[in-house]
This record gives sequence, structure tokens and C-alpha cells, in this order.
Amino acid sequence: MTYRHEWKHEISLSDMITLRHRLQAVAQADEHTTGGTYKIRSLYFDDPSDRVLREKLDGISRREKFRIRYYNDDTSLIHLEKKSKFGSLSAKESALITAGEAQAILDNDLPWMAGSREPLVRELYYKMTVRQLRPKTIVDYIREPYIFPAGNVRVTIDHDIRTGLLCTDLLDPECVTVPAAGPTIILEVKWDDYLPDIIRSAVQLDGIRASAFSKYAACRRYG
Repeated sequence: MTYRHEWKHEISLSDMITLRHRLQAVAQADEHTTGGTYKIRSLYFDDPSDRVLREKLDGISRREKFRIRYYNDDTSLIHLEKKSKFGSLSAKESALITAGEAQAILDNDLPWMAGSREPLVRELYYKMTVRQLRPKTIVDYIREPYIFPAGNVRVTIDHDIRTGLLCTDLLDPECVTVPAAGPTIILEVKWDDYLPDIIRSAVQLDGIRASAFSKYAACRRYG
């Protein structure tokens, strides 16, 4: 598992417009976008004591969270992911699952997971049976991504963050979402060994600082 550096910043609408112009001049748009953006829908897991949420709010340095994610309402390509954090470093493990497998997890139909060929599916099975991890909330947002090859840099601007409240039916297009609490625009910068000066300069804005914002935590404020 390879860890990457990660910055997160809460920004304003005017900041977003400024950054968009800067990044379009120095970085490449992600080829997977349509019109420069794509939609992300994620389902996050937590245990009965809300350990994932509490560790985030308490600032625990080493932590992890599981989620199921797909893009642009396309359920033909679904990812099971584990995001691991160690201070300002982050790593992500991912495995493809089918819509049927995702629905089985939502329905708490778990035995098949023990025999999966995917190690990440088997790990989630263990934690759903031992730690009682369960689907907790849906998080929707729009992402505007940019890439810069040197340093393997990825810069994203996330906005229109919405929560599914108590809805955990990830595959239901009619699941009602509402705006999440807290900041509505988040800048994220991720890189490997070094952050090139041209990108470091492009993302510098007056009055912003790195924060520990979590979309999952913001979407859990309603329940």
C-alpha cells in the first residue's frame, strides 16, 4: 500500500473560479470527465458506536474507512474502496464489485464475501461480521479534477456536497439527498514524493489553510 500526501482546503465560490482559471492554464483536465466534471456517489460504512466518525472528529492520526462508489450514475462499474490515513498521508485500496454484489452487501447478505477472490471484499466481510460495520450514509458531490504528471499530482474541486440522510440504498436513483452541513466547496491536492512549484503556486490562495474536512463527517451531522 502506497501512501500519498494530501491537502484539503475549504474554499469559497470566488476561490473556485480563480483556481479553475489557474489550473486550466497549468494542468490537464482528467480525461474521464464530461464537460470538466463528473458526479460521485459513495456509501460509507461505520459500526454501531460510530467509530469511524468519532476517530475523524477526535483527530486520530491512523484510521481507515470503507466505502462503495460509482460515477455519473453508472452502476455498471462499482468500486469497493478502503481509504487509510496516517497523519497528512493517505492511501486507497480498490476492488471492482458488481451491482448484484453491492446490493447483497446492502441487504446484509454476507456469506458469499468470505469466498471472494478480492482480498478487500474478504476484509470488509471480516469487519462486517466482527466489528459490525454497516452501511451508514450516502454522500453525493460533483468533482472537477485536474492532473499534473510530474509528482503524480491530482487536484480536485468538490462542490454540491449532499447527504442521503438515513438513506443507504446506494443503487436507488430516487434516493432523496439534501445539502450537507458545513462548507460546500473543497479543494484537495494529492501527490507522491514532491509537489511541483507550479502547482504549489497555482493552489495558493489568501486566507485558506489546510483543514481536516471530511465529507462523511459533514454528511453525518443530520444523523
